[in-house]
Amino acid sequence: MEERVGALWDRWIRETARRDHPAAAVELKDIEKTLGVIFRALGGDPGLRVAAAADSEHGARRRLLQRIAGTNTRAAHAALDHETLRLPPRLAVLPAPSLNRDLYVWLAALAASAGPALEKFSREWIVQNQFAVWVTLQRYPGLKGRYRRLVEAVFAERLPPDKLPADEAAQERAVRQALLDPGSVAELPPLARAKAKAVQPVPLWLYPAPPAAAKRRGHDPAPQEAEGEQPQERQAENRRYQAERDELPENESPMILLFRAESVFSWAEYLRLNRAFDEDDNPDAGRAAESLDKITVAESDQRVASKVRFDLDLPAASEDDIVLGPGIPLPEWDWKRQTMKPAFCRLQTMVARESTPQPLPERLRRSARKLKNQFAALAPVRRWQKAQPEGTELDIDACVRIAADRLAGWHFSGAGAYLNHRPTERDLACLVLADLSLSTDAYANDTQKVIDVIRDSLMLFGEALSSTGDAFAFYGFSSLKRSHVRFHEIKRFDRPLDAVARGRIAALKPGWYTRMGAAVRRATQLLEKQPANRRLMIILSDGKPHDIDLYEGRYGIEDTRKALIEAREAGIKPFCVTIDREGAGYLPHLFGPAGYTVVRKPEDLPDRLPLLYAQLTGNA
Repeated sequence: MEERVGALWDRWIRETARRDHPAAAVELKDIEKTLGVIFRALGGDPGLRVAAAADSEHGARRRLLQRIAGTNTRAAHAALDHETLRLPPRLAVLPAPSLNRDLYVWLAALAASAGPALEKFSREWIVQNQFAVWVTLQRYPGLKGRYRRLVEAVFAERLPPDKLPADEAAQERAVRQALLDPGSVAELPPLARAKAKAVQPVPLWLYPAPPAAAKRRGHDPAPQEAEGEQPQERQAENRRYQAERDELPENESPMILLFRAESVFSWAEYLRLNRAFDEDDNPDAGRAAESLDKITVAESDQRVASKVRFDLDLPAASEDDIVLGPGIPLPEWDWKRQTMKPAFCRLQTMVARESTPQPLPERLRRSARKLKNQFAALAPVRRWQKAQPEGTELDIDACVRIAADRLAGWHFSGAGAYLNHRPTERDLACLVLADLSLSTDAYANDTQKVIDVIRDSLMLFGEALSSTGDAFAFYGFSSLKRSHVRFHEIKRFDRPLDAVARGRIAALKPGWYTRMGAAVRRATQLLEKQPANRRLMIILSDGKPHDIDLYEGRYGIEDTRKALIEAREAGIKPFCVTIDREGAGYLPHLFGPAGYTVVRKPEDLPDRLPLLYAQLTGNA
């Protein structure tokens, strides 16, 4: 009975103390793509992505009921760094959905127009945001009415200054003045009392981004999960938390003696857990992380005798794929320094060791016959060319047209009156670059993994291309740091799609990471050697560029973008086919708005890929 009454009291006091408006809530996930478009359209950095911010302690004064209920201690602040624009995952601070939606739009516009000035927060926070607001309103006058409505709505939700202590009231008046007249407040008044509270959160402003956990010099952290793995919670939000590194506590005894204020001794158990080797999923891990302001990471040098992990170690030379040649040095783009690092990566061409020649699998033969019939229309054939100056037969239509023109007083000496039967050619070369990283080992559906879908796609695509007569090649790639970029040779331009090539497709195995920039540069070199006038590079991928030696986030994306720009300058058309549903945040920056497509159902890829090729080559 006591527990039931307590639960009812807790529910009642929490609902009574709420100051937000759940009925007017707007979720970031519902308008994330729209905000990304607005951010980039208003001049925001196209390399940034929009993601959810994490809650943190704000330290501001709360109302009496909130203090009794223990609520409203945390808030998610909008923040901007060199990789991400982080916005609150849910806005319910204002009483109308339209106002909360306008607040999202305002934050995106604020970050887009004044983002570079806010990244470092070199001046006082209140001054920096006033400058950003002033710049935004000057650049986009149409936002002034929306901004005024938001300011009035925010004022109605904040604690009034007359209900605050004198020093906190002075700060609140300064914030209100700064919101009403950006640029009029030179500094935030100081607090006179030691126990004074911080300024109430200002949802119209951007806050400094939380620092990421620093890596130890000369030490790469061990990967905790395979690339592309998704936890049980939705990982799309990808929130950023404050983090720090610390040493693992050294306690010989796992018991800690605690002394409580009421003079009662008790014992608490302390467990030394190394999460790098804890393979049991904790369904409450995400919920526990959300309740922390700062996550501390410690490393232990102790060996674990009960587990042996081989996940990301390279196999022995006798078991690995066959290496072709000494390796190819390739450059890499450092976007922070805006310089190209020459010979920074080493790409190794390889062929599958365990591949055995085999025919097309029986389950794919029906689809292959259908695609061959469809693509046979793209093959070079002899066609009649009209209005030629010479030929084997008269062009009756051209003769009638010439006679009519002469009677009308028009005469064209260069007009042709013959039909000529000449063969037409498709002067085109296509290279398919398949992502073979460890993320492709995940299941695409109940029966197939992503790597299985890629194998089937290459099998059917090869059959379709064989019927067109176009030159084509298949390669796959993965990587383990910059010194080991693996480039798998499946089918070269000068080889047919035979049983050997099908055996190599069937032998494809997932492993390691996705250093896409180096693979694109090598594919560009191969396509440049082809004499075709039209050259197409199709990239099959299931995630963003990533490796464990700093090739992650913005660095990997910018290097890949630079490699794609180099490909376009060489006359090559790159196109990406991805099953990454979160790809809309970075693919437009890499390939342009018309340079990629997202396949929602991975199992549809084998059927979609040949049709996409027909559309890309102008023969749908």
